[in-house]
Formats: sequence, C-alpha cells, structure tokens
Amino acid sequence: MVAITDPARSARIPVQRRTQGEPPETADGALRDGGLRSVGAALDVLECFALEEELGVSDVARRLGVAKSTAHRLLSALCARGLTEKDPATRQYRLGMHLVELGQIAHSRLELRKAAFPMLEELREVSGCTVHLSIPDGVDVLQIERLESIRAIPLMAHVRRRWPLHATSSGKVIAAFDPGLAAARAAAGFPPCTERTIRSADEFGRALEQVRRTGYATNLSEAKDGAASVAAPVRDRSGRSRAAISLVGSTAEIARDLGRQAQLVTVAARKVAQCLGV
Repeated sequence: MVAITDPARSARIPVQRRTQGEPPETADGALRDGGLRSVGAALDVLECFALEEELGVSDVARRLGVAKSTAHRLLSALCARGLTEKDPATRQYRLGMHLVELGQIAHSRLELRKAAFPMLEELREVSGCTVHLSIPDGVDVLQIERLESIRAIPLMAHVRRRWPLHATSSGKVIAAFDPGLAAARAAAGFPPCTERTIRSADEFGRALEQVRRTGYATNLSEAKDGAASVAAPVRDRSGRSRAAISLVGSTAEIARDLGRQAQLVTVAARKVAQCLGV
C-alpha cells in the first residue's frame, strides 16, 4: 500500500485581524454588536448548501427566514473570506474553495481515517464494492471516507455523506453497541428516507438486537432506493462502537453475496480497531 502522508501539517491558514473601525471584543471574547449571532447566522447560511449545489439570495433568505438584504450581507461576507463564491453568469452562490481547503485539512488530520485507509483500499479491491468509513455525529452518521468502485459511480453520484443513523447499516451497527446513541436516535424519531426505512422504536430495537446477534448490519433500500450496504463496527476495548466500515452496492448485488461481504467487512473492522489500539 502507498504510505499516507499528511500534507496539512505544514499548512498555514492566515488569520484575518480586526481592522480599524471594527467593534472591539468584550472580556469574554464576544463582539459588543452581537457578533456571535452573526457568526451563527453565517454558519446557518453554509448549512443551506448541504443538499443544494447552488442557491440564490432569495433561496437563502427563505430557508433562514430573514430579509433578502440580510441574506445578501451574509453571503457577501462569506464570499470575502472564500467560504462561498458567486457565479457571475447565473448570479447563484455555491460553497467556496477556501471551505474545501479547510475541509481537506480537517479530513487529512483524522487519525481514524489514516489508520483505516490501507484496509479500506484492500477491502474495495477484494470486494469490488464501494467502501465507506463512518462515524456517529449527533443522531446521524457521517461518512468520513468513501472509496468508490468503478461500477458504483452512477449509483453513488450526488449521494450525501450524512444520514439519520436508523436508515443505514453503519448507523445501525454503531447504535447497536452504543446504548446512549440508540436512545438519542429513538428520542429524535425516525424520519423516513424510503418506504423501507425504520419508522418506529420497536422496529429499531428489533433491528439492533439482530445486529448484536450477528455482529453486522444490513441496509436494503432503506436510505436510497436501489442501494444497499452491509456494515461492521469498529469497537473499542469496552465493546462500544466508535465507527463503522461498510460495503455499498446495488440492492441485488449486496443481497446476492451477503455472507461473504459481511465476513469481509467484519475482518476489516477488527483490523482497524487493532491498528488504533482502542
């Protein structure tokens, strides 16, 4: 395997200093003019682009419930820092390259990803499937690495990386070995992604019990119609699941060879846990 380096170690991100005329900070670091509220509003703007590639000022204003002038000011401030950018032809906004840069730096510094990457590459080669490495985030799962197989590119095109954990094999396999996370998801409810998504606490509980018996979880068109996956947990010494590795393909592909795929992903997850020493 090719050695993985961390190019972000030498990266230097310039910090913009306060210029003359800007409001001073209070003793606790908050701006007197409500700057913390402005920061929160700017972050809300960025969240608008989680599922949309481009948005106009009116789109952002409607999503945030603010005036168009406020949305325009927020977008302009983000553009000035490279966090969003405006297409001069369409006059629509999208996420900017500096945000991509920061995301790649954060991504490259994840110890879990660095430890798992060689196993993920090997798993993709052996299985022929797309491979995901996922972690819990709130009551969702976040895919922090995705290695796509050639035949899966059309299936995975524009597929998001954050999902409610009850709708995915990775989420179910993490929740099965983390009671607190399972309880939090149950309290938050079970929003449907497809007709086959888990929709009740009883159904969720039965699914997690099945995972604990077999050691792996499946997802057959529960998050996306026509897509399926099988996942195994990366567990620490206490038995708690810290992450999950999954194989993803078409529903027919996963169902056809589920036993072998479950074995492959389980072995890979155990190897990652051993590498991490958790």
